[in-house]
Amino acid sequence: MKARSDELQVFVSVIECGSISAAAEQIGQTPSAISRTLSRLEAKLDTTLINRTTRRMDLTEEGKFFLGRAKQILEQMDELEERLALRHQTPSGRLRINAASPFMLHAIVPYVAEFRQLYPDILLELNSNDLIIDLLEQSTDVAIRIGVLTDSTLHARSLGCSPLNILASPDYLARHGTPRTVHELADHVLLGFTQTESLNHWPLRHAEGDRWHIRPQLSASSGETLRQLAIEGEGIVCLSDFMTAHDIQAGRLQRVLADANSGYRQPINAVYYRNSQLALRIQCFLDFIQQKLAAYAV
Repeated sequence: MKARSDELQVFVSVIECGSISAAAEQIGQTPSAISRTLSRLEAKLDTTLINRTTRRMDLTEEGKFFLGRAKQILEQMDELEERLALRHQTPSGRLRINAASPFMLHAIVPYVAEFRQLYPDILLELNSNDLIIDLLEQSTDVAIRIGVLTDSTLHARSLGCSPLNILASPDYLARHGTPRTVHELADHVLLGFTQTESLNHWPLRHAEGDRWHIRPQLSASSGETLRQLAIEGEGIVCLSDFMTAHDIQAGRLQRVLADANSGYRQPINAVYYRNSQLALRIQCFLDFIQQKLAAYAV
């Protein structure tokens, strides 16, 4: 016999509530019914999940392993039920989206007309900020964040990854020459970020590793500013593919040191606080923008 979802829910509730009696009160069953469900679950799995005495409960090693998987299964079931319910609704209302200027300009704005045609009842509010914001303070429903996430209090959805390229304009390379090795970058004007410092670690392989720390001669806080500077021939820059792919195709920028590129790709995530009233608007936007990013995300 296989474990059922209601048995998983009882098991998770007992652990989260700290006792069988507390879980029984939360679920609306009797303590004896909860105890029987736990025993039935352990019998099906042929293992002890919880060591129970009259005074305390302790998870076994098997119980710790099973708890994590049970939570994942229940979350996936909730999400599936939510998605099925949303298929019968019409998305509407205000959707506040925050993203760094480059992502907003190159990965959202070009598709706004199509999104509004698909979902005319969603009122978009687009805000740009190159620094990490507090979603609650800024009244933001969805924030797009590039790079590794550090805030574990938010619900995150991966939208993919975008390659990083070392780039320069044809005019700059004609005037200053093209670097053939990573060490030759020392003889060039390098464009970098004022913050965060990790953005000045370029994905280039060399004798000591696969990240090359640069000391920029010209810095800016915004990737869009650095893109424009590079197009104007002011130096060599490292930027994400989602904001420079069209420049490369049009010949405004050229890849430099492509053979030394380590292949690192920047994670792109949407973060938001889980809220059932916003779920439909958020889901529609994330599904839409993820499809558009597929051209760059790999």
